[in-house]
This record gives sequence, structure tokens and C-alpha cells, in this order.
Amino acid sequence: MKSLLIRGGTVVNADREQRADVLCVNGVIAEVGEALSAPMGATILEAGGQYVMPGGIDPHTHMNFPFMGTRTVDDFYSGTAAGLAGGTTSIIDFVIPDPQQPLMDAYRQWRQWAEVAASDYSFHVAITWWGESVHADMGTLVREEGVNSFKHFMAYKNAIMCDDETLVNSFRRALALGAMPTVHAENGELVFLLQQEMKAQGITGPEGHPLSRPPAVEAEAAQRAIAIADVLNVPIYVVHVSSAETAEAIARARARGQRVYGEVLAGHLVVDDSVYRDPRFEFAAAHVMSPPFRAKGHQEALWRHLQAGALQTTATDHCTFCAAQKAAGRLDFSKIPNGTGGVEERMAVLWDAGVNSGRLTPSEFVSVTSANAAKLFNLYPRKGCVAKGADADLVVWDPAGTKTFSAASQHSKGDFNIFEGRTVTGVPSHTISQGTVVFAQGELRAEAGAGRYLKRPAFGPQFTALGRKAALAAPVAVAR
Repeated sequence: MKSLLIRGGTVVNADREQRADVLCVNGVIAEVGEALSAPMGATILEAGGQYVMPGGIDPHTHMNFPFMGTRTVDDFYSGTAAGLAGGTTSIIDFVIPDPQQPLMDAYRQWRQWAEVAASDYSFHVAITWWGESVHADMGTLVREEGVNSFKHFMAYKNAIMCDDETLVNSFRRALALGAMPTVHAENGELVFLLQQEMKAQGITGPEGHPLSRPPAVEAEAAQRAIAIADVLNVPIYVVHVSSAETAEAIARARARGQRVYGEVLAGHLVVDDSVYRDPRFEFAAAHVMSPPFRAKGHQEALWRHLQAGALQTTATDHCTFCAAQKAAGRLDFSKIPNGTGGVEERMAVLWDAGVNSGRLTPSEFVSVTSANAAKLFNLYPRKGCVAKGADADLVVWDPAGTKTFSAASQHSKGDFNIFEGRTVTGVPSHTISQGTVVFAQGELRAEAGAGRYLKRPAFGPQFTALGRKAALAAPVAVAR
């Protein structure tokens, strides 16, 4: 047996903190309690003065992603290894078929690319077109491959954008299969129009990117998707919420009792749109992602909605393109590959800006970095908690440790860091994946191929509740 005893720390779950030791045996948590005895030959990890928490789950990454004529520099090994260095032990990436490409073909390709992953991983699958084969493949993915969420891009006109007909068909199919529809909420028609208008006015640099994607463009798409989900009685998850207006739309829907969930990126919580007006093209272009970084007032609004529970998860949309790739849009901002990094920095940014500021408690930090994602995507309690029987995916957190972020020292292959120069207090001292220490005091011990594919069962608890609601509200014909 391979045993690891984490001794002397404070165990933090989403519901409480407790002083306890954690015994891991053969990749699973065998016991959580005080003064545990170490089995013969066990590795002992002293965690005095530190927190022991569930390893982070990043529900939104793009590794080895072919996009806008190029491919991200981080593959599934380098990206997941960087995540481990930051305390993230699982990711949910995206299979994104080309229009007219069979979903199963794209899925098999992404599964092959992911075989080098150093941490556990799963997939959302994007619906980029509609047809009988898509309908059939969604069923195969849910029933045989453990996919329980489908992504819909409401942006990227003339590429992977879903129209309303596709949204309705896919949402209805997802409901029948017990899978969660997720949306990238931006009105692709308006974005396309505004891009042309900016360029016609001579605005061709990165500053045109946020001007072509104002908050109203995001909020309109979110409200439309929420309305469609409401009519169809299906839950919906809105990815990378970046604006106060979109967060408010989610909060209003939740206040009405609708099952709407929101995700916010670490970057959107701390970076503002002044980066796009930097005179250095390379710096401004490095921040081009969609939705873009917003004016300062939006960050505080996002924090408030995260605290209030309108936003449940934090992610990164880790999608790294180097300066040479970004230079493809030097004369036309709409050709800059969209994406930034962050999988390694997310948890420390959330701790420093959230817990250290009093915005979040340590238990709330666990909720928004792992537990809520595990619950929403039906991985809980295997993931997202420190409890007997859960996977031994853990992070030992040093609340007094400090780190200054830099592209020069990051583990991602990217050549830029959107948190460059930011010094945080509160960092992982050790990361444990499957009961093995894979990061220790700055030393990364990630192993290519060690990660496992996570099948996620369909019909999470929210579907049971929605089914009861639908049965009670079923229409009845009038007898005449």
C-alpha cells in the first residue's frame, strides 16, 4: 500500500474547519481525524500552521486548443502541470468540434491529446452545429463517455457561433439526457457589427477589442440564454461572467427561483480594461480575451455577486498564445487569438484578494475553487471535499507564504502572465494528486500521463428538482 499521512494541519471543507490529520491510502482518503497513526512505511507530511483543503477544480480551460488559425502553447501536460503547481488537481476542458464535424470524432481527438495530462481531467463538449448526428452523439457522450455538460458559443460569428435554433434544440436534448447546458454569452451579431465599425473608424489596435464587446453585448446574450432555459425548464451555467450587468441578470433569475449558475475568472476579478490602452502592442494584445477585461467598477460588482452566491465557481479560461501568435492581429485586433493564462495563479489570487481582504472565509474559498464545481458537474463527493472515501487530491496551503507572479518563473509555456508583478500572500506549499505529492515547496514533480479521465454521471440533483417542478406545472387541456 502507498500511504501518506498529512499531520498537524487545519482541514478546511466548504462547510467547516477542523484540526485533523488526513491519511491517504492508494490514492483515496482513508481517514480524517485527530492524532492518526501512520501505517508502516507511510510518508509523513507535516502541515502545522497550514490549511489542508481539497485540490482546486478549474472548470474552464483550453489546453492544446486549435483556434483562430493557431494552437495554444500549453498542451495537456504543461497546462495541468502548471495547475498542480498552483494547487489545482482537476480541470474540465472543452472538446470543440468544427462546424459539421461529428461530435464523437472531435471527442476522440481531444481524448488522445489529453493522454499526457499530469492531473485528472474531464470535458465539456461544444455544440457548434445541429443535425441528427449531433442529437445522437450527445446521447452517446452522456451514456457511454460520462460527459454531462455541453457548451454553446453565442459569439464568434461565421465560425462556431450557435443561433437560437441550435440553442433550443441542444438545450432540449441536454434536458432529456440530464446534462448541463453552458453558454459563452456574447451577442455574436453585435460583436461582428461593432468590430467592423471600430475598424472603419481607424481603431485597429487592441483597444478596439473591448469597444467591440461592451457589457451590454454580454448581458443581452446571457439574458436570452437564461430565458430559453427558463422556458425549457433546464438548468444553465454561464461561463466567464465579466460584467456587473451579466451578474445582475443571473442574480435576478436566481431570485425568481430559476436554476442558473455563474462562473467568474480570477482575471476578471482583479484586472481592468486599462491594459488595452497600453502603448505596447505586445502587452495590450496579450490581454485580448473574450469577454474582455472591464472598467474598474465591474470587479467590485463581481466580488459582491461571488460573495452573495449569484456566482458559484471560479475558473481561468486558461488559453495561452505567445507573442508571435498574438502578432497575427497587429493590424487588425479581430485577428488577435483570444486567450490568457491563469491556471497556476487562480487559487493564490482568490486567496489573496478574497480571503486576505475579508471578502471570503477559508470555507467559502473552498466552495468557489472546488466544491461548487464538483457539485454542479456531479463529481462530488469524489472531488471537492476532504472526507473519507474521496480522492486524495489535496492542497496544503501556507497562509503566510508569499509569491510574486512572473512569466519568467511560471510553469506554463506561455510567455506572458496577466498577473505579472503581483505579490500574493497565501500559496500552496504542497499539492497532492491521487495520494502522491506532485508539488513540494516550489519543486514540481508532475508526471506526464498520470492524470485520469473523469466520467461524470448525468442527472445531477438539480434535475430531480426540476423534474418535480415540471410535473407540478404540467399543462392541462380544458375539457369543453
